[in-house]
Amino acid sequence: MIQTLPRLIAVVAAVLVTVPIAPAAATAEPATPTLTWAVQPADQNGPDGRRWIERTLDPGQVVTERLAVRNFGRGAAVFSLKAADGYLTDKGRFNMLRSDQTSVDGGTWIRVQQKVTVGANETKVVPFTITVPRDARPGDHPAGIAATVTSTGGTVAVESRVGFRVMMRASGTITAALAINNLTATYRHSWNPLSAGTIRVRYSTTNDGSVAVTGTGRVTTTELFGLASHEARAEAEEMLPGGRREADLRVAGVWALGPLRTSVDLTPAVRDGSPAGAEIRRSSATVTVWALPWPQMILAAILGALVLAVRIITRRRRQRFAQLLARAREEGRAAASRPGK
Repeated sequence: MIQTLPRLIAVVAAVLVTVPIAPAAATAEPATPTLTWAVQPADQNGPDGRRWIERTLDPGQVVTERLAVRNFGRGAAVFSLKAADGYLTDKGRFNMLRSDQTSVDGGTWIRVQQKVTVGANETKVVPFTITVPRDARPGDHPAGIAATVTSTGGTVAVESRVGFRVMMRASGTITAALAINNLTATYRHSWNPLSAGTIRVRYSTTNDGSVAVTGTGRVTTTELFGLASHEARAEAEEMLPGGRREADLRVAGVWALGPLRTSVDLTPAVRDGSPAGAEIRRSSATVTVWALPWPQMILAAILGALVLAVRIITRRRRQRFAQLLARAREEGRAAASRPGK
């Protein structure tokens, strides 16, 4: 049990991605026993405890790193070693391009041997090189490196891979910038006419800088031509250069009193801190939407109609009472003027 625990931890820590490389119509029967493996950053002696590799390098620099492939299976296995550009999924998880996609950035900087054979319950350390182009743009160039196994059966071919991220930053002046696009604001009235409504704000955020960033800021809605304002916190999750995120948030307590001006302000933050000389670009965007207090106006109309109806009914009753009283008086005078009275 003591010997097995480190292996289980290594497997759980590894990034496991299964990529279909052909249309799958059915599940193929495995031709070999189940294979389990892990890939980790390493030194000459084996896994060195790092979760991923992160290096800041100068243009033109060449460095050697190492990875360890650990085979937990009961038989020897041949693994293909591959590197590719890295990116973040919609859920914020790091991934690397599929084998049928072409890398154009950090994935092209890594050179590693194509295959490695690892015996049962064995660990192999494999060196690989990172070569930074002399004209590399300062900033982050994410990549991933993985050991893959392709299984086939019938019409199905599935490539399974386990690997880790390689975060490379080319030295120089970096830029942290977030762009706000497609900003829209929609006012939603409250079902209760005595309560204020809500502004729903939607926009997309794009990392226009050269490094991975997060972002913080605020969304502000002003009403009554700026006399009153309401705020909500805005945050941008981690984005790699060129990455994009969708935002959907709400500002509560807003009354529909004409033009409602909504502004979004974001300040980017470098993931590992802003180095000296970094250029930080704040961004903002504004949209105005008109909203009228329809529930309150309808309530006021109903109340006005009720008041008017009560006044009309009261006036008619008074008129009828006056008519009856006048008729009674007329009948009394007629009775008094008859002969014999």
